[in-house]
Amino acid sequence: MPPDEHRTVDFFTEDALPAPRLTPAEAERIAAEHLGVTARAQALGSQQDANFLMRADDGTPTAILKIANPAFGAVEVEAADEAADLIASACPDLRIATVLRRPDGTPRRATVDTGHGPAVARLLRHLPGGALSGPRHLSPGTVAAMGTLAGRVGAALRDFRHPGLDRVLQWDPRHADRVVARLAGHIAEPDRRTAVLAATEEAWARVRAVAAALPSQAVHMDLTDDNLIRRPDSRPPLPDGVIDFGDVTTSWAVGELAVSLSSMLHHDGVEPHHVLPAVRAFHAVRPLSVEEAEAVWPIVVLRAAVLVVSGRHQAVVDEDNAYAKDALDREWRIFEEAVAVPLPVMTRLVRDAVGLAGPSARTARADAPERPLLRDVAAADIALLDLSTDADALDGGAWTDPATEDRLTAAALADGAAAVVLPYARPRLTRTPPLSALSPATVPTGIDLRLGRDAVLQAPAAGKVLAAAPGHLELTHGTRVLALSFPPADRPVVTTGATVRAGEDLAHLGPGTPVHIALREAGSPAAPHLVRPEYAAGWLGPTADPAPLLGLPARVPAADDRTDEGDLLDRRDAVFATVQEHYYADPPRIERGWRHHLLSTDGRSYLDIVNNVTPLGHAHPRVERAVSRQLRRLNTNSRFHYASVVEFTERLAALLPDPLDTVFLVNSGSEAVDLGLRLAIGASGRHDVVALREAYHGWTYASDAVSTSLQDNPNALASRPSWVHTVDSPNSYRGRHRGPDAVRYAPEAVAVIDGLAAAGRPAGAFVGETFYGNAGGVALPDGYLAQVYAAVRRHGGLAVADEVQVGYGRLGHWFWGFEQQQVVPDIVCVAKAMGNGHPLGAVITSKAVADRYRDQGYFFSSTGGSPVSSVVGLTVLDTLRDEDLQGNAVRVGGHLKNRLEALAGRHGIIGAVHGSGLYLGLELVRDRVRLEPATEETAELCDRMLDLGVVVQPTGDHLNILKIKPPLCIDTAAADFFADMLDLALTQLGHSR
Repeated sequence: MPPDEHRTVDFFTEDALPAPRLTPAEAERIAAEHLGVTARAQALGSQQDANFLMRADDGTPTAILKIANPAFGAVEVEAADEAADLIASACPDLRIATVLRRPDGTPRRATVDTGHGPAVARLLRHLPGGALSGPRHLSPGTVAAMGTLAGRVGAALRDFRHPGLDRVLQWDPRHADRVVARLAGHIAEPDRRTAVLAATEEAWARVRAVAAALPSQAVHMDLTDDNLIRRPDSRPPLPDGVIDFGDVTTSWAVGELAVSLSSMLHHDGVEPHHVLPAVRAFHAVRPLSVEEAEAVWPIVVLRAAVLVVSGRHQAVVDEDNAYAKDALDREWRIFEEAVAVPLPVMTRLVRDAVGLAGPSARTARADAPERPLLRDVAAADIALLDLSTDADALDGGAWTDPATEDRLTAAALADGAAAVVLPYARPRLTRTPPLSALSPATVPTGIDLRLGRDAVLQAPAAGKVLAAAPGHLELTHGTRVLALSFPPADRPVVTTGATVRAGEDLAHLGPGTPVHIALREAGSPAAPHLVRPEYAAGWLGPTADPAPLLGLPARVPAADDRTDEGDLLDRRDAVFATVQEHYYADPPRIERGWRHHLLSTDGRSYLDIVNNVTPLGHAHPRVERAVSRQLRRLNTNSRFHYASVVEFTERLAALLPDPLDTVFLVNSGSEAVDLGLRLAIGASGRHDVVALREAYHGWTYASDAVSTSLQDNPNALASRPSWVHTVDSPNSYRGRHRGPDAVRYAPEAVAVIDGLAAAGRPAGAFVGETFYGNAGGVALPDGYLAQVYAAVRRHGGLAVADEVQVGYGRLGHWFWGFEQQQVVPDIVCVAKAMGNGHPLGAVITSKAVADRYRDQGYFFSSTGGSPVSSVVGLTVLDTLRDEDLQGNAVRVGGHLKNRLEALAGRHGIIGAVHGSGLYLGLELVRDRVRLEPATEETAELCDRMLDLGVVVQPTGDHLNILKIKPPLCIDTAAADFFADMLDLALTQLGHSR
């Protein structure tokens, strides 16, 4: 009997909705007899319907056969198909699983007998690319794209009307409380059942409070990772397709976003704050109202609760449904993440993300106290202790010492302070572990007070005691709640329920007692003493600075306010030429470094894997002392006579073999290469230069002229001046000649040099990195430079070695890169490592070559070789020697390379591990035979690594090589952390074998 054409489902009148049980053979028969298509069927999973992928004889997917649950009437299926057609028409750039049509234009749709009753079967468009489902980590770009797509679908369906939309589905958040109440008994574990019921009750109360203001419309209601199809070959995966319109109904419009958000929460490494890009993207397409922003996260929680109870129920009533059973753990993970952060906190984060946060309690002063909280303690006697990245007291790595807070507090009390206060909302670097995959809780939601003598806490104003217990006291303070915490051994002198007057004793505390003071809006949840930066805006929203209760000025925090960070980037772009790019689209603000760590203003420590500018490590105290001492005495230009420039240049020249004995001092690697080329051209009298392709040498006219890196200049090869001649990149991994065949590069380069001479344009110089740094730390083929240097010299030219990146011991086994090639250049250019971050570069050559420069005029660098620069240079050399950092490059670099090579066995995307010492390159490829560069995957990996606490960036012409060149002081623990996080990130991003 055909189903009632106008009947729609009411979940609450159905005992169960088991999916139709059909074999592939039955599906093939239905497709052929009723829908006019002959194809082979492959069963697909579904919770309530029956789905089959139909394939042609050659295996090509042709369509999806969907047989609706018999509970769903024909009018509902028609509504779904018309909704799909409407979206396809409104959004032609999206791929939509519309119903296929017969030659006469009618839908390939029919009512068939399933053995469980008549049901509607139809053929739908197959969308290649695969769903976003699975555990793979979702990058910010993917998350944002999901939000955008949800917004577009919602906008397209806004005015859609159809009788088939008038249905009661268990997935409609408007019925979530009833669904959970009906099905919660199927959760066997009592603790989980209790948690689901409690979360549903709280979330439903919050939604009910704004429900009247929530607009309703037609919604897809299932824009999850299972139903969003990635654009084929998009990297990272980006959705452009929508399938499964089976849950189309009329409901709250904002539910479209909430459903999509909930589906993100089971993915590896995704926690609630990671989904906020989707909220912003949805809002940009379809703006949220204040009430909708209030409802978003409660509906996420309701969706999660419904998933849990429905999954348990379906597994019971449809026990052969593997798809439903396989989803149980995933659904519980979604629920756990949805409730991991209190609803008011996530709601404020959602509102903050779209600019609807409204006024914050912390921007207002605390109610003026009638009496100070501390009796007989003047504000002037209270010391304020700063533990942020700005704090001078944390210099020298003091932030890594767990005893630092106590030490600094004790010192302030010993100096006579009556009390010491750690301020509200200012991130504390002392709570930052040096190596952590998760951001630590660093942002205080109140103030911490340490008493220096006996003290009385008194009521700052009249109020009611809400709670009084050993170590804890809460009382009203105007419209807020004042919470005081101290050691459990101390007891309040008031009782719960008592009314207190201003100045009445609350607690008597002894010297050294720690007290935490928090002030929050009544009705808001009590915040942890410290919270993670990603959630700080949500936790701090209902709080206020208690400092005025002590007579201190209130602080309106900036460190937790992301708009201030955005303003800083805008200010940078307004005055700082944007071609001077910054790492990352949303970069952390870095204001401190220590050794191989970079520290952000929100108290996060990042492992620095890219800074070859600072070989000794950040903020090295020996360099700081030397520079400070010299600045107190003299800093001027090198035409004055002083000892340090002599001592430094002597030391530098002594590091090089004969005849390299004469030094020029400059300020950067670009200047060094530029000067090196001018020296070679001047000494040889020939203006043509031969350079390697895929190399970067600097930004000055001459150094840029010989640079051919396509990432630094996409038009590099086409825009070289006529005096620059390039030879093939001698890359033995991905160049024209690979492996043993790489010996062919040198003869080919020699042929170019000989050809120039034969044409009457002999090269005056050959310039090249001695170890291929810009290409990712690839060693030159053995003997390459010996042959090329000999050829250029044979025709009267000079060999210029660019040691800017690889020199100064970074390679471990060799102090200079040219030593690996067993050659001696005519001119050596060096910078970066020389100054440990101070601008310092040098060119070292023979006296004969240096003297020829006078033919071109004179040379002078105002600050090259200044007293400060010379002292810095000497200090770096001393420290490299005394701390055996070149030896450390051998030991730690070797260990790290072994770890990375082991990862290659686990992750097929790793094509090769290049380099030596602590100049390594991890090359990522999509195929180890064709070596297709994994450019987009590398960028996504770098973003994920930042989230895991590691700063690493891509290099190479294809930006598919991780450049691994950390400070030379890096230790084995940090190297292991890097390798572990790389392993984790590659796994989460789906690159494991």
